[in-house]
Amino acid sequence: MKTLKLLLGFALSATLFTSCYTEEVHINDNGPTISLNQLLQSYDLWYVDINATQGFGETPFMEIAFTMSFSNGRVYANNNLVGIGSQGGGYGVQIGNYDAYDMILDIDHVIDGFNSFDVYQIDSNTIELYNPFNDTSYFLDGYQQSNFDYDFVFYDNIHYFLQEYEAWEKVYTSEYGAINEFDNENYLQFLSGGNDSTFRSSQDANVNNPNNIYWDYTGVYGVGDVSGNMYLKTLTLDYDFFDNEFFELSVIDDGTIELYHADSGTAYEFEGRGYIAYYRSSDTQGRVTKDENKLKKRKQKTPKVDNPRENTRS
Repeated sequence: MKTLKLLLGFALSATLFTSCYTEEVHINDNGPTISLNQLLQSYDLWYVDINATQGFGETPFMEIAFTMSFSNGRVYANNNLVGIGSQGGGYGVQIGNYDAYDMILDIDHVIDGFNSFDVYQIDSNTIELYNPFNDTSYFLDGYQQSNFDYDFVFYDNIHYFLQEYEAWEKVYTSEYGAINEFDNENYLQFLSGGNDSTFRSSQDANVNNPNNIYWDYTGVYGVGDVSGNMYLKTLTLDYDFFDNEFFELSVIDDGTIELYHADSGTAYEFEGRGYIAYYRSSDTQGRVTKDENKLKKRKQKTPKVDNPRENTRS
């Protein structure tokens, strides 16, 4: 992620998902007047609006990506919030290769393999990628980097940011504030997959390897918005044995958060340990150098619905 608030000046007038970009890609009754490949490359970034998805199937790499980009046969994606806006010049990492022809998009993903989509242009900056093999449509909104609000994406999905480290280690406790039970907690972990809202905590100290942490407690957490302040969130940790713990959550940088404990007036800082990269990276010769095969995926908040799109492939 770029310096926090760096892109505030580019914030959209309503929400990210309603583009204010007005460049038109002219269409007619017979389809676009430009090729599909030109259409895909007409925007720097395509935001995957996961809540607009139609159908009950899943294409794994589409469920992970926040954005996708298409450039000269290469597909890029921002799969992580850590580093969004800076990683790969803002495009993320290469996740595969593509071929575009006759309104068909074939993607050869480095992990998921071959997938094929029928492409439909919904409006000047929205396309639908229909996967006929699982009857599911994904909707992508096009943006240029100059009007894409990376900060909005980061804070609107901060739930996933917390999951991008194996553990969060307490590195600072303020001198002010009343003594409270949370003073004893030294590590937090926010788990991806499952119910997507499970956390663990530990009173261990000075553990070098997150895999060696003994987790004392497992519970449920929730992240909430603060009215009028996009950059401030709330974090609730459900501790059954001494009630819920409520915090104001602020992001200091890509690897550090501050938790302000409302009841005691104590501020804590936690640093991320064991960054989880949700992609497979390779060197310049294409050899796989790292493979992180995690369960993380974006969760559709809207009810899943039947896909009205009909499969026209034999």
